[in-house]
Amino acid sequence: MAQIFGAIKRHIACMCTILQDMAKSCPGDSPVNAKSVKNPQRPSVAEFLAEAIFSGVYRPGDFVPREIDLCEQFTINRSAVRSDLRRLVDVGIIERISGHGSKVREYEEWNILDPVVTDWITRYASPNPRIQREILAFRLDVEPYVAMTAARRAKARDLVAIEEAFEGMGKNLYDATCAEERRLHSDYDVAFHVAIFKATHNIVWSQLSHILRPSIYLLVSESNISTTDPEESLERHRQVMEHIRARNPREAFLAAQAVLEGTAKALGIETGDSRLGKELELL
Repeated sequence: MAQIFGAIKRHIACMCTILQDMAKSCPGDSPVNAKSVKNPQRPSVAEFLAEAIFSGVYRPGDFVPREIDLCEQFTINRSAVRSDLRRLVDVGIIERISGHGSKVREYEEWNILDPVVTDWITRYASPNPRIQREILAFRLDVEPYVAMTAARRAKARDLVAIEEAFEGMGKNLYDATCAEERRLHSDYDVAFHVAIFKATHNIVWSQLSHILRPSIYLLVSESNISTTDPEESLERHRQVMEHIRARNPREAFLAAQAVLEGTAKALGIETGDSRLGKELELL
C-alpha cells in the first residue's frame, strides 16, 4: 500500500508539471470565444477563463481580464463576475491580488485532483499525448492492485454491477449503429472500472474512482475510437471480471494490466517504467 500511495504522489507531481508543457503546446494565439460557454442561464466567466487558461491563452504569472472588463464583455454584474472568479480561486488556479486583479497561479498550486479541475482538463486540454501518458501511467500503477483487492473483497452486488457494465459494453459494441450508441459503449466501459474500485470496499479507492472518472473517460473514449480490435479489448475486460468473480487475486492483477496495456497500444503510448507489480511477487 505504501508503494501505491507513493506512486499516487509521484503522478500528482507529474500531472502538475505536464500542465506547463500542455499550455505551451496548445494554441494560444487566438482568443477564446465567449460563445463557447455552455451555461444556458448566463455566460459563465469561470468556464470562459478555465478554457483560456487550460488552452494556454493565460499562463502562470499572467493576469486575467479585470472585473470591469469581464462585466462589459459578458454583460453581467460585478457580483456575478466575482462569484465565478471565486470558483477559480477555490481550486487554486488564480489568486486575487488587491489593487492589481487576478493572476494565474503556478501549476503546483492547482488542486489538480479536484473533480472540477479534472473536468476542465478533459474538456479544454485534450487531446494531449503527454497528459494521456501520465494518466495511463497512474492507472497502470494503481488499477491492477485495485482489481486484486476486488478479487478478495467483492460481494455479490459488486459482481452484479461489474457484470452489468460489461454486458452494456458488449451490447453497445456489437449493436452500435450511431455515435450515441458508441458513446454508451465508453460510458459502460468507465462504469466497469468504477465498479471494480467500489468492489474493494475501501472508502479511499471508492472516492478516488469518482475523482478519476473524467480522466478515465478521456482515455477510454479515445482508445475505443482508435483501437483496431474492439473484440479483443472486450475479451480482456471479460478476463478481469471472471478472475474477480473466481476470487483469483493474482490473475485479476495481471488481467487488469493487460487491459491497460491494450489501451496504451490503441493510443500509441509507451508504458515506460510503469506497472509497479511488474517486478514484484504477487501474493
